[in-house]
Amino acid sequence: MQKSFKIMVLGLILGFVLGFPLGINFGRDEPLLSNPFDNRSVAQRMGDKLKRKTGQLIEGARDTLHDATRDNDK
Repeated sequence: MQKSFKIMVLGLILGFVLGFPLGINFGRDEPLLSNPFDNRSVAQRMGDKLKRKTGQLIEGARDTLHDATRDNDK
């Protein structure tokens, strides 16, 4: 009984220590393994987010163009 209680408490502590920073990054829409306590300005965060979203948009447009210009005689 005592041993299982210790294991449960240890699991809760480990879960909190690992889950808290991951939850902060998830809420900020940042990469999960980045520093959750990084104090970047709003302009820096928006710039990084804009670069990431623009890259995704360009990749999507490239894939769409590639699909549209592919030979359809299969």
